[in-house]
Amino acid sequence: MSATETEVVQPIPIPQAPKPPKKLKPARKQVKAGDVVKEEAVQTGKEYNIWYNKWAGGDREDSYSNKTKSQTRCNIKRDSGLTRANTTGMKYICLFFSRGCCPYGWECEYRHTLPDSTDSMPDSSKDCFARDKFADYRDDMGGVGSFNRQNRTLYVGRIKETGNGQETEEVVIRHFREWGTIERIRVLQYRSVAFVTYVSEFHAQFAKESMACQSLDNDEILNVRWATEDPNPVQKVAEKRRLEDMGQEAIKARMDPRIVDAMRSVRALEEGVVDGDDDDEQGYIEDMEEIQDGQREAKRRRLEIEDGDASSRSPPQDSSGLLSADTMEGLKYFAEIRSRMGNGTAQQRAPPPPSKTGLGLADYGSDEDD
Repeated sequence: MSATETEVVQPIPIPQAPKPPKKLKPARKQVKAGDVVKEEAVQTGKEYNIWYNKWAGGDREDSYSNKTKSQTRCNIKRDSGLTRANTTGMKYICLFFSRGCCPYGWECEYRHTLPDSTDSMPDSSKDCFARDKFADYRDDMGGVGSFNRQNRTLYVGRIKETGNGQETEEVVIRHFREWGTIERIRVLQYRSVAFVTYVSEFHAQFAKESMACQSLDNDEILNVRWATEDPNPVQKVAEKRRLEDMGQEAIKARMDPRIVDAMRSVRALEEGVVDGDDDDEQGYIEDMEEIQDGQREAKRRRLEIEDGDASSRSPPQDSSGLLSADTMEGLKYFAEIRSRMGNGTAQQRAPPPPSKTGLGLADYGSDEDD
């Protein structure tokens, strides 16, 4: 290979986690009641902000010392199973199951499985845990998220790097592939940050809750939040195209296939594209021309008003005036209809002649004898 030639390196496919078994057993209880000890956050201010879940007056983000490692962690292979939600039709996932601390097991009213990427939730304004989304993200990009943008990328901070970027990427993939299919991953070396993009938004929502305050291989405490919009223009175009394709597929799935075929045929005719058999296309065009000719003939006959006196017809108007000949013919037609309706109304309003037979009010009790 010469020095001027460059070798094209194909991207290495990301190894994915094995699919869970199709046959599920009843879900087990991840913890017992009282096993998880809830620790109060260290008070750093006088007011507690329920929006950010921290004391007001502190830093914009919680300091590392205030972060405590999660006491539990979900294991999909071991904890997935059937619950009451599988019989009631509930599609939302248990939030505590994703965190590994659901004490109900098979008695839980929510599902204990990974969300199905091919299925849709009943309400698009809620996440896979049935929590309401908001119009905007929080300043620290935490919380549930926004319903104005489909976010599939997670920001993973506070990673302890012990090797090069490739080794760190392998560690992140090994821990995050358990929660769904990963589309791409990017590690910022020497900055302890990684961006993980899932194929499905539901998997990103599940992974955000599952890996919050967890550790990888070096006993660190991860900071998992939503990622901001990717400034890469190529990714912007690809994401826009992906959303458009998803919208078209969703519309086609809900429409009648015959309507879709008819719309395609009309679009092909408008663009001048011959799609299908030429004979069928020519026959369709001839039928349309016959229908248009019939409509024009019916309009012409409608404008011709039969009149007994041929001399009463006025000569054709000059088209150079304000009104065209067709307009004058239309006005004559409506005038004739109005006159006919007026004559009929006048005839209906005329009083009927008095009846000569039968008893009338004047004849009842009369003294006259015939």
